[in-house]
Formats: sequence, structure tokens, C-alpha cells
Amino acid sequence: MTNPEWGMMKGGNGHSRRRVGRQPVEPALARRVLLCTLVVAPVFLGTSCRRKPPEATPTVIETITTKSGIEMVLVPAGEFVMGDVGAADDEKPAHRVRVGAFYMDRFEVTQRAYKSLTGRDTSKFRGDANRPVERLSWRAAAIYCNLRSMREGRTPCYDPATIACDFDANGYRLPTEAEWEYACRAGAPSAYAFGANPADLPGFGWFKDNAGKKTHPVGERKPNAWGLHDLHGNVAEWCQDRYAEDAYAQRAASPAVDPRGPVEGDRRVLRGGSWKSTADACRSAARAAEEPGLADVCFGYDAYGFRCVRRATEPPTASPAGLP
Repeated sequence: MTNPEWGMMKGGNGHSRRRVGRQPVEPALARRVLLCTLVVAPVFLGTSCRRKPPEATPTVIETITTKSGIEMVLVPAGEFVMGDVGAADDEKPAHRVRVGAFYMDRFEVTQRAYKSLTGRDTSKFRGDANRPVERLSWRAAAIYCNLRSMREGRTPCYDPATIACDFDANGYRLPTEAEWEYACRAGAPSAYAFGANPADLPGFGWFKDNAGKKTHPVGERKPNAWGLHDLHGNVAEWCQDRYAEDAYAQRAASPAVDPRGPVEGDRRVLRGGSWKSTADACRSAARAAEEPGLADVCFGYDAYGFRCVRRATEPPTASPAGLP
């Protein structure tokens, strides 16, 4: 359902865009700015007047509709704390990560969208083509990304032979684990995008307590602050990264800038939890992993889906010979 407060505007690239009203400025941020303005002699305080870069909180939620008819949200560049110091070992240490801007599918890839490109629907739960596609491998999700890129005249990100990802290509790919968590949190440092209380989860996602042992059409639960739906529950979402329990500990830089995960690993990351997950497994920082080519649905493939991302900026076009 379309929010009646959203208006329409046209982007320079011809895509349709929607926006919502401005969000209030955080009082804490206003106080910090005022402090830095008034302190004229920080030497007497013993420290300089510096403030930590805030998590990006867009005043406008921008969406585009792609040539394939898929709605995407522009996720702004920013910095956030990834992980959770009070949770599982593989979510530690909590650390700062800087993420560049990118577009992300507003909804999980649906059975209708998947079938329109591949000619098949692998899903167990049918009856409504707006349900998320599931029961598919990581490799199948990557292949869909390539097919969608080619349909729109974009450069595919995945090598057909090796499935290695070209992050500089302008086509579609799976989100990195950092991109996924950053988009899910939408500026919220709490356990969920909507706050810390799991009692509020039924309003934002389908999980073990309210899903009725099945998936549901995308977009039926409330979105996060950046207009993205179903990041908590419904289907767990494949990410680009290989999984390592100590992946966060391996990051020497602080903040890490657009991390892409371990170079080696047999399993790929899954995020968000699913219709069969507990509330704890649906937290923004919760991590899971699976073999990328496992075909036995008994191991959970009927709970695995995905969504796509792509670059927010186009790569530069080479100039003709002899021109600057």
C-alpha cells in the first residue's frame, strides 16, 4: 500500500522517485554542533572540539523503478557500528564500518520477478506470486542478478564460470554483509531497526511466532526508516560474503571501508532470519551461513531468499581517442 504522505518527483535519469517528509534533527546532534561553535579556545579544555561522524539519516527516502519494474531504495553513504558486543561470538567485536551509497531492492525478490527472468519458480510456498522466491542456492541468486543486469543493458557483476564478483560493474549483485546490516539498521543502533523490544517484531516481520509456518507476500509488514521491507524475517537473505566466525576480528582498519568479507570460505552469509526463525535470530546483527550450492531443502532452503543491490553512481565513460 502506498503511504499517502509520499509525493512523486522525477530523477535526472528518468526513473520515478518517491520521497517522504523530513525527519526531525536529533537534539544530541544539535547540541554537539552548538558546542563546537561556542568553544573558541579548546586548548583550555585539553582536547579539540571534534565529533564522531553520525550515522546517515536521510531527510528524503528516494526510490527508483528499474527497467525490470523493480522498486529500489537509495541507501545513503554513512558510517555505523556493525555487530553486537552482547550477542554471539561471530558478531564480535562490534566495530565501525563506513559504507558507500548504493541502491537496494525495496522488497525481497518475488516469485513473479524471479520467474520472469529464469522461466521457473523454485519456491515451496506458492499461491501468491508476490511471495518471496525461496528454495534456491546462493549461485542461483547470483545468476538471477546477471540475468537482470543483461535485461537492462548493464554489465553483469558475476563471472559466468567462476561467479567471482566485479564490484566495479554497474549491474546487479548480492549485498555485502556490511551493506545488508547498514541498510537493515537504517541508522538505528538497537537490536532491531525499530528498537530493542522483540515484542514489537510482529509489526515489522514474519517469524516463528506469527508466520504460521510459511512465507508471506512482501511488503505486508512495516518498513524500516529508509523504506525497506522484510529485512527482519520472511526469508533469510543471501549476502555476497563468505562466512568466517572471526571475520570481524580480521578487520584491522577502523573504520573498515566497504568490507567485502573473507577471501576464502566454504559457506556464504545469510542475514535477517526467516519465517521459521526466533526473534533473536531476526536481529539486525544476527549472522547465519550455508553452503552456497546445497540442494537439500531439508536443510532450510525453503527459508532462503535474497534481494539485489547495485552501484549508486555509474562508472565513468571512456572518452573517444584524441579527446580529453
